[in-house]
Amino acid sequence: MLCLCATPQARSQANDSNTPLHLLKPDYRVSYGIPQRSEVVGVMGRLLKYVEAETPAQLVDMRTGAAVSLTKIDKNTRLAQGGFRLTSYEWGVTYSAMLAAWKATGDVKYRDYALKRMTLLANAAPKFEKIYANGKTDIGLMRQVVDPKALDDAGAICSAMIKAQLDDSSLDLRSQIDRYIQYITQREHRLADGTFARNRPQRNSVWLDDMFMGVPAVAWMGRLTGDATYYEEALRQVRGFRTHMFVEDKNLFRHGWIEAATDHPAFFWGRANGWALLSLCEVLDALPAEASGRAEALELLRKHVRGLASLQQKDGFWHQLLDRNDTYLETSCGAIFTYCIAHAINRGWIDAVTYGPVALLGWHALASQVDESGRVQNVCVGTGMGFDPAFYAYRPVSAAAAHGYGPALWAAAEILQLLDNQHPKMNDSAVQFYSEEIKTDQPIFSVGE
Repeated sequence: MLCLCATPQARSQANDSNTPLHLLKPDYRVSYGIPQRSEVVGVMGRLLKYVEAETPAQLVDMRTGAAVSLTKIDKNTRLAQGGFRLTSYEWGVTYSAMLAAWKATGDVKYRDYALKRMTLLANAAPKFEKIYANGKTDIGLMRQVVDPKALDDAGAICSAMIKAQLDDSSLDLRSQIDRYIQYITQREHRLADGTFARNRPQRNSVWLDDMFMGVPAVAWMGRLTGDATYYEEALRQVRGFRTHMFVEDKNLFRHGWIEAATDHPAFFWGRANGWALLSLCEVLDALPAEASGRAEALELLRKHVRGLASLQQKDGFWHQLLDRNDTYLETSCGAIFTYCIAHAINRGWIDAVTYGPVALLGWHALASQVDESGRVQNVCVGTGMGFDPAFYAYRPVSAAAAHGYGPALWAAAEILQLLDNQHPKMNDSAVQFYSEEIKTDQPIFSVGE
């Protein structure tokens, strides 16, 4: 007679009868679950330590390298050189991120980092302006400060300076803020409908990047001055960029739009979509609750978040071209998306149940790219406008690219706020967000455990 009983060997193997298989640990490639606050703060500390070493706040004599005081500035004076430029738009993002990090942690080191550098630029500008006025004498990076020639030179640092001035009215940043705003509102090239534009790579080209490089500063100027015309201009710009750049059936923004083109190719470059979403967050933060047009900007943000969330990859990253899985996974766009989605949740603009897990998954991906020295890996370098996929797909990546540092720090600061303000828990091995505190005993999964 044939016996169908299980052998001792078979009974010792895990199976559905003897093991709760649903509790087996998944083989995640990056950490998964609710991050500890201390882990996020640790990432922030590494970022601060690295960028502080790479961005000396000092004037020097370019011939000798000796330090120069504000009272001794002459034609040979320059900003001390580091790995990153104090005057770039990427560092404008970093200044805003440092202010957010200070508020999220209470640690004044982050505030002091930003104020030391922004006040250096503002205090040195009048001296350099006099030297520059003498036949456009070379003054190095300070030219971007005293004579902005593009939104890249003005908008991001202007926004950060306005936020700092709003936080502390004793600061003396206003003259430099006014210089930047004068360029943005009166000198920047525009389309006939008023939308910010450039004459490269083609005449009357609209760059999605410029939605961030110019619009938030205009909105924040409204907050600083109380002049509603700045709010109206910011919202007009949002409408212009939406009209030319937003692809409704994708809920994404194209990177470039050329006025003379009959058809408008849509390449959904990740970081540019990040700038657009960040611009909407900044405008909504600056606008009064009763501002006409606010609801329209909020509706656009919600649509954009839907489009972006649907394209997040399984390990929390987004692709360089968002809808092209044959392009690489890029860090800076994910950092911006993580910040913006977490911020929108914390502001009550979008649903925590739906988008909280997206933000935390994005954070784990981002944290995996910040190495022990504080360098942010796999960041796409500066990128122009192209109309073929190869242009974007083969852009180099580098930890020396400045674009990753401000977004990474800003994302970390907002994730801290998310952990403080919301109620995420593990339930049945998945990240869930609740409207109130609940108790669960679910594990948190980390790579290598």
